[in-house]
Amino acid sequence: MGNHRAERAPQRRTSATATPVNGKRRASTPPRRSLVRSLPSLPLVAGVAVLAISAGGAVTASGAGPTALTAGSSLDAAGSIGSVAGQALSRRGALVSRDSTRDSGEETDPELVALAEKQMAEREAKLAEMRRAAEKQAAKIKENKWVLPLASYQITATFGQYGLWASYHTGLDFNGNSGDPILAVANGTVTETGYDGAYGNKTVVTLDDGTEIWYCHQTSIYVSVGDRVNGSEVIGTVGATGNVTGSHLHLEVRPGGGDPIDPFGAFVDHGIVP
Repeated sequence: MGNHRAERAPQRRTSATATPVNGKRRASTPPRRSLVRSLPSLPLVAGVAVLAISAGGAVTASGAGPTALTAGSSLDAAGSIGSVAGQALSRRGALVSRDSTRDSGEETDPELVALAEKQMAEREAKLAEMRRAAEKQAAKIKENKWVLPLASYQITATFGQYGLWASYHTGLDFNGNSGDPILAVANGTVTETGYDGAYGNKTVVTLDDGTEIWYCHQTSIYVSVGDRVNGSEVIGTVGATGNVTGSHLHLEVRPGGGDPIDPFGAFVDHGIVP
């Protein structure tokens, strides 16, 4: 057997081993890593900062001997972490503010301004229209509001009573003295005047909705057929003409010129309680 050298297995070179130059090995260069990738993420930084402050406060509050951290040390730790977070933010670039604060020099879109002004004008116009409609309705209610026919009175007979009348009482009797002024209860047009048997001297005023108001037993009549009268206007005086036992105003309400209804309910419907 000959003298043989043991064969050595060839060594595998790794990428970390530099190729020898002139019998010397060059120091291996570690792989480069991106600084941005090596920085902790913002949520991680914020979380670590919160944990550091919480831990520092908890240890300080516990008073666990000489090893307990102080609030100052925990704040220092938080400050260091905050510095790292600040570096990370600077690497990521400036953030865009999304709050309501805007630069004073920022220009406003003229189309948005024009749209806002248009909407505001439409709103003001609608409010003005509603205001005019409300004022018109209020004026109409005021114009058509009923008033009492006498300033001083007592109710001496009501609608539907039986007694002195042929069948039953068809109106409401307001007791008064002869010569007391009689007021029109609402706006309307005089459609009849004169003497009418048991009703005595009578004035009929037809309201704008067609309702007839009869004023009976008058001593005098101050209006003529065709006259336009308003509520509270004096149209005659209280008397005792016709079939009566004393001076009073007999008032009837006849919707559409038809059969009489209870004047008390008509007054209440128009906001007046006789």
